[in-house]
Amino acid sequence: MSPQRPNRCWVVVRTTIALGWLLVVWVMLWGTWSVGTVLSGLLVVFGIAVVLPLPRVDVRWRIRPLRFAVLVGAFLRDLVVSSVQVAWLGIRPGPPPNSAVIGIRLRSSSDLVLTVVAELLTLVPGSVVIEVSQTEHSLYAHVLDIDDTQQVEEFRERVRELEERVTRALGTEADVRALSEVP
Repeated sequence: MSPQRPNRCWVVVRTTIALGWLLVVWVMLWGTWSVGTVLSGLLVVFGIAVVLPLPRVDVRWRIRPLRFAVLVGAFLRDLVVSSVQVAWLGIRPGPPPNSAVIGIRLRSSSDLVLTVVAELLTLVPGSVVIEVSQTEHSLYAHVLDIDDTQQVEEFRERVRELEERVTRALGTEADVRALSEVP
């Protein structure tokens, strides 16, 4: 069974929407909706589309609303808790906290899962992803307030839990099955 080619009309609509968003970003960067800004933005947008076209990306994913709500709720909880912890690290007396660069190999082979996990991890205060290896499906994060190997393993476990939430919310059926297969 061969994969279906997207309907040409749908491709035109998606491309038009993407170019429209690029134009909006251009105008927002300049800060004015003048005729000159819009016309120069149109030139830049079409120049980008013609000179630097992006390759077609075949992204397969499925949103599961309940699991997505769990993902968003857990992210908001992590955001609040980490913000308080980082704020405390900034005002507490004593020496500055230790930090570490921690490598985490993800179980999923999905680029979408890898990207979303890296983005969510970076958005939470106290950790920032500094490198992503697409071929190995791993990421390296700089993490604040790490004193021993037990805390390193706790951080890795939190990332694995995040990966599982992302996969269950956005992954394909094969990705969800792979969670239980990969140690």
